[in-house]
Amino acid sequence: MRILMLGDVIGKPGRRAVQALVPKMRQEHGIDMVIANGENAAGGLGLTPDTAQELFESEVDVITSGNHIWSHKEMVSALDGDLAILRPLNYPPGVPGRGYLIKDNVLVVNLLGRTFIGSLDCPFRAMDQLLEELADSKPNIAVVDFHAEATSEKNALGWYLDGRVSAVLGTHTHVGTADARLLPKGTAFITDVGMTGPINSVIGDDTGAVIQRFLTQLPHRISVGEGDVILNSVLVEIDDATGRAKLINRVDREWVQHEK
Repeated sequence: MRILMLGDVIGKPGRRAVQALVPKMRQEHGIDMVIANGENAAGGLGLTPDTAQELFESEVDVITSGNHIWSHKEMVSALDGDLAILRPLNYPPGVPGRGYLIKDNVLVVNLLGRTFIGSLDCPFRAMDQLLEELADSKPNIAVVDFHAEATSEKNALGWYLDGRVSAVLGTHTHVGTADARLLPKGTAFITDVGMTGPINSVIGDDTGAVIQRFLTQLPHRISVGEGDVILNSVLVEIDDATGRAKLINRVDREWVQHEK
């Protein structure tokens, strides 16, 4: 099984790059499943049913999210539908949506970190509980999108789940890291996949607006950046029989805006 995980898709530029690049990448690398973090796909903040549909039509199979999944009320009501969209598993019981799904015999889980983000249920214990609940039905292959700020929290979860899931792939910071590796018990890990968004930006946002906010410390409208796009992703190859990862490689692509 070859799974491609896309870093946080940022607004319209990110969605257009996914549309242009992902079908080609699926063919080039023999991809069986594409997972994309889409929590910034709608105008750089949140996700809507329409923007989610754009990603699905661009050959994304599963959309994960994070702390911005609640930004658009029309998405909140849609989370209880049939779309392959996840909100983090470790939100308290009773919130809309689901934190995991099984698709094509792959368990995909979305978790949200707590350090520098907010007071949620423990992602470590939430994963323990899920694995216990699925003990008799869990597929061999399991992929976790850990949407978290702190590199230490991401690294700790990777080691905690080593040998229990196939991959722990970090998202949220929009800055791709260079530490893709196979942990000793067979779990693929990376601290952060990165983003699919404008190259000449501050983590996907307009540079001038972000700099102005830092200079003045005043509330200032921030919009998605413009221009050419970087698509950050990782390719994970997993043994179907054992669920152990065999390789994890960064796969980054640039898309220039005149390419339609």
